[in-house]
Amino acid sequence: MSSSIWNGNGRRLRLCEVGMRDGLQIEPVFVPTEDKIALIDALSQAGAAKIEVTAFVSAQAIPALRDGEVVMREIARRPGVVYSALVPNVRGAQRAIEARTDELNLVMSASESHNLANLRMTRGQSFAALSQVAALAREAGVAVNVSLSCCFGCPMEGEVPAGTVLDWCGRFVDELGAQGVTLCDTTGMAYPPQVQALVRGFRARWPGTALTVHFHDTRGLGLANLLAAIEAGADRFDASLGGLGGCPYAPGASGNVCSEDIVHALALMGYDTGVDLPALLAAASRLPALIGHALPGQVVKAGRRLDLHPLPADFEATRARALARG
Repeated sequence: MSSSIWNGNGRRLRLCEVGMRDGLQIEPVFVPTEDKIALIDALSQAGAAKIEVTAFVSAQAIPALRDGEVVMREIARRPGVVYSALVPNVRGAQRAIEARTDELNLVMSASESHNLANLRMTRGQSFAALSQVAALAREAGVAVNVSLSCCFGCPMEGEVPAGTVLDWCGRFVDELGAQGVTLCDTTGMAYPPQVQALVRGFRARWPGTALTVHFHDTRGLGLANLLAAIEAGADRFDASLGGLGGCPYAPGASGNVCSEDIVHALALMGYDTGVDLPALLAAASRLPALIGHALPGQVVKAGRRLDLHPLPADFEATRARALARG
């Protein structure tokens, strides 16, 4: 990384909050609908540019998100915030559109093995199904984003060639007219030089397409990968409140990079995320009680860099004794 990456100089970056979908979907505890709505409203007020609110899937497949319609309809929408939802098929897209979703997030994998394991379809079958969703979205005037999984490696195949990733990006952007693409490091296999190369390759071919990067901190490289992506031209990033999430195909994998930790780090480097960090921390502090366990987020536990602690109760006596010793 060049030295300039450490000085954001007010550069505007956009937080796409995915914890309410990508994070909650794997939690065994059902978070009450009113608590989901309250968290999403808090994230809106905190300044998230986009919030992935829910997924319009079978309640049997993801019971944690069975209240998707109610949540999407009852959140308080803040002007300028994009309210997105994952949709796997035409029926899910119809439900999302009826619930006034701003953007449909379509998902498939750049890896054939992962696509089959995760979606029970070949990549070609997934693309055909998602083409129907994109057509429906165009008719309804709803934006489409495509999240392409395993862009930086597959836990079953290993390396995924950059050319393969960009070819699939091209099919979604050029053939289906997707307004945005998210390059996903689904199981935390990315590393900075690889990230730089792929982001630069995407930017060179589609400079006008919204590009988001999605990293996990599975191997401790989440922030480094994000900075590499920023330097290479990315300006939107997925992150998850509290670091919620994981992946069933990467045992031990952590969730997405933690929203409040990343916002804190970027602010120290002079980037403008538009996010009110104290408000974000307040929202994150609600999560452990709702899901029944601690989360990996660090700043909510340790405080911001200059959140000071009180002096010890015997501090003045200690100082007096020190001074008395000359």
